Amino acid sequence: MISDDPTVTNPANYTTLWENEFVRVLDYLDVPGTQTVPHRHPNSVMVTLTDFSRRLQSGDRMFDTQLAAGTAVWLPAQSHAGQNTGTTPTHVILIELKGASAGEESADRLGPES
Repeated sequence: MISDDPTVTNPANYTTLWENEFVRVLDYLDVPGTQTVPHRHPNSVMVTLTDFSRRLQSGDRMFDTQLAAGTAVWLPAQSHAGQNTGTTPTHVILIELKGASAGEESADRLGPES
């Protein structure tokens, strides 16, 4: 079975900072041009530590987004691959929910929601 856990699919970028039965806190860091392979996130809160400019892709759907450093947004459950399309490193913290709060993916959701 191939994992869709981002710490397995993209271990150079995702690090688990802390985890319990309710949440997992991930640190994500990359440089301009970095592309991740497909992976899945449950319902999550994302906090940008740097300016954030990315293209997310799931199948034939694409979503471009830009967020300022210090922004907190909701990331609904989704699978995607991403690319840093900016000129600075991307550094974010993801607080992933577990259990019933993890949520089901929806085909029309891609990218963060403010």
